[in-house]
Amino acid sequence: MKRIALLLLMVAGMSSYARGGDTLPVRGFCIAAPSHDEMDQFIRFIKEELSPRNINVLVLRVDYNYRFKSHPELATESGLSEADVKRLVKVCREDNIRLIPQINLLGHQSWAEETGKLLAVYPEFDETPWVKMPEKYKWPNADSLYCKSYCPLHPDVHKVVFDVVDEICDVFEADAFHAGMDEVFYIGDDNCPRCKGHSKAELFAGEVNAIRDHLALKNRQLWIWGDRLIDGRASGVGEWEGSYNHTWPAVDMISKDVMICDWHYERPFKTPRYFVSKGLHVISCPWRKPACAVKEAKNQERFRRKAKDGDKDKYSGMMETSWSDAGSFLRSFYDANSTEKNTEANCFRAVFKVANRKNGK
Repeated sequence: MKRIALLLLMVAGMSSYARGGDTLPVRGFCIAAPSHDEMDQFIRFIKEELSPRNINVLVLRVDYNYRFKSHPELATESGLSEADVKRLVKVCREDNIRLIPQINLLGHQSWAEETGKLLAVYPEFDETPWVKMPEKYKWPNADSLYCKSYCPLHPDVHKVVFDVVDEICDVFEADAFHAGMDEVFYIGDDNCPRCKGHSKAELFAGEVNAIRDHLALKNRQLWIWGDRLIDGRASGVGEWEGSYNHTWPAVDMISKDVMICDWHYERPFKTPRYFVSKGLHVISCPWRKPACAVKEAKNQERFRRKAKDGDKDKYSGMMETSWSDAGSFLRSFYDANSTEKNTEANCFRAVFKVANRKNGK
């Protein structure tokens, strides 16, 4: 019954996306959540830039930049307040924008020389505690450290993680949650007493399904990045946009109601067809190269037009991604003197010019 409820939610969500009969149902934007001081400017951006472009999904990367009450030890004192979030909820509701919060789960528990909040407070959750954070980060390195991961088999990790996921979804009044789960290099380590000997694909799929099943208790949909579900070698996308550590067979093990966010930033790989062949819904996610983004958007349109019955809606649209903080993106967006071509702001403008065309014309 929970699976049926989530599938109905996805269908209802697709219907609500279709503003003006546009070709691509999802026209999304993913960016770091604004700080309290950036809130006024960001809300103006929603009203003056997102809404007129018919953007109907806004994924905000919150992580631990929120004043959590369920786990105050994980709260960021300068993070968003409940009142800040409610302002975002109000404006997005007024403009028919589906607001989806993100907290990175499994991977991305550190960055450069800094350990993330979860492992800083709960170091026992670390998949590789013997790998110490460097004084000055560089890649490649002897430990093959990109970002830390939490151990998905630790008996206490989900109690903490699901508490903060529930709280952030509740305050955002969200019917979906983005769990990240990209670029997971540490998983099933042979030195982990719990994960040793386990299939990396089964571990990854198990974590996806555990998060999905928890969200389903409140009829919420799971969104994740798709790179760990692609064979990086066989596909030619490489070890960042695909997996070299054999997590990719998980694509056949995860629930079919998970939304896959398929990111490619340099070349418009046709991997959406791969995800649809696996029975999954997929959106294409560019970053800062307008030419690449336009090709990805046109690919989504073409795939939808040519898809067989039952597959058309699985080609679900586009989501432009920004990896700047909100303030930096806004400064770049409104910088009339910039002459650089390959920027997040220019990519944003280009992709929604294509995504808003009616009937692919």
